[in-house]
Amino acid sequence: MNRVGVIGGGQLAWMMAEAARKLDLTLVVQTPEESDPAVSVAQETLFARVNDASATEVLSTAVDVITFENEFVDLDALAKIQTATFRPSLSALAPLLDKYTQRSFLKTHNLPTPNFWLLGEREVTFPIVLKTRRLGYDGQGTFIIRDAATWETTLEKLQSIPIVIEEFIPFDRELAVMVARSSSGEIAIYPIVETQQEAQVCRRVIAPAEVSESVKKEIDRIAKTLLEKLNVIGVYGIELFLTQDDRVLVNEIAPRTHNSGHYTIEACETSQFEQQLRAVSDLPLGSAALTCAGALMVNLLGFEIAESEYLEQRNAIAQLPKTFVHWYGKSQSRPGRKLGHVTVLLDDAPNLRDSALKIASTIEQIWYRQTS
Repeated sequence: MNRVGVIGGGQLAWMMAEAARKLDLTLVVQTPEESDPAVSVAQETLFARVNDASATEVLSTAVDVITFENEFVDLDALAKIQTATFRPSLSALAPLLDKYTQRSFLKTHNLPTPNFWLLGEREVTFPIVLKTRRLGYDGQGTFIIRDAATWETTLEKLQSIPIVIEEFIPFDRELAVMVARSSSGEIAIYPIVETQQEAQVCRRVIAPAEVSESVKKEIDRIAKTLLEKLNVIGVYGIELFLTQDDRVLVNEIAPRTHNSGHYTIEACETSQFEQQLRAVSDLPLGSAALTCAGALMVNLLGFEIAESEYLEQRNAIAQLPKTFVHWYGKSQSRPGRKLGHVTVLLDDAPNLRDSALKIASTIEQIWYRQTS
């Protein structure tokens, strides 16, 4: 399979392009705007909305296989396309696109997850988490509610939108892991990472996470069960909660490459983007092992409404040792928007996590200094 179609043309497809060149694959992207990041690097582009199934049918006639950069698609419409080979398959996506059905899938297969229910099924006590069932990302569509007044206001605002309610988990840390499975059933599991969120948007990723052997074994079990039950071909990201008593709970599953795996470009033998292309193109999976003691990834988030390349900040960050700046080429900045990311390769240290957080602080002081 030499020609790979990608639904979505954002930064994930943009980062996939370098891996495609390495593997001598042709990348054809379906995306709506000429300014979308992947347009500048894909060999071919089909300009259409990502949920335009008629455009995807045209895409299917020009490629050997179609994979996904995001999950904002119409599965029922895609299922009617006879000429398409989707990887992951539509059946591997179906239980995951709606947060209620995703939780139900996890519960059915005895995978640990927070308690959840639909509005009206049980009495509400605070704090509690309310999520829109579809199309939420980067914290959008997730509401942590701590009192009755906020609860009523939020319900009124979302009255026409399907929601799911979840118990609030007072976690000790948030973790994530990228996992891959090929058409032959080969599985690759990347190092478990710690993710740190602010305002419900990922700010930092530290690899590897400092966790016990029992936690590693449980996450390995969760990953393998998920991949095998769904018969996945591709790369999935699994976000997790770790409680103070070392219990692991699945928070969310992303059926694609994921922000928590960006560090793999420089820090692992095979990046998550190359791994996705290997899996969907029937190539052997690569090693997911780290090539260094550890890595830090810091998201460069918008902090203002502006049009700027932020060259001064980017150049200053790039001068830090073993640092790699990835700039997505987005033309507009707005608060919380992912404009780029920075990966720093870490030396072995008595406390790798503390070392990573000090470097993250330095990067963020440079990046956000205009707001201080």
